[in-house]
Amino acid sequence: MKHRRYIIVLLVLLCSVVAMAQEPKKFDPVQFEADLEQFVATEARLTLTESATFFPLYREMRKKQMAYFGYHRRWHIVDESDDKACAEAIRRMDSNDLEIKRLQQLYHEKFLHILPASKVFRIIKAEEKFHRQQFKRAQFNGKKHRHHGAK
Repeated sequence: MKHRRYIIVLLVLLCSVVAMAQEPKKFDPVQFEADLEQFVATEARLTLTESATFFPLYREMRKKQMAYFGYHRRWHIVDESDDKACAEAIRRMDSNDLEIKRLQQLYHEKFLHILPASKVFRIIKAEEKFHRQQFKRAQFNGKKHRHHGAK
């Protein structure tokens, strides 16, 4: 009888530990940026000197981009039954997307003044690759979490 109680308590504790281990991690923007920079530096094969020159400019670009991305989040609250509001939101989103592209173009030119074009190209590819990987990871974790929640 005593052994049965210990086994039940042990199983409950084990289930609790497993459940906690499967909790989705909260997004940490500081860690995301650090991981992005490490990935970009590795993929583009930046030297320490190149990294020291490049990343302050890169962070400046990212900060400006984040301001535009912040505007995108606000458009989720547009009243979809209001055609005028929807049309305005579409125009602002399009304008915003163009500004993000202009910003990228401006900073890519600045990058080309401090790094060889081959490294700038690898940086652009690395950034895209990193975001694809993060998106896939988030999708996988989301599906996994929803699956467990459905039981």
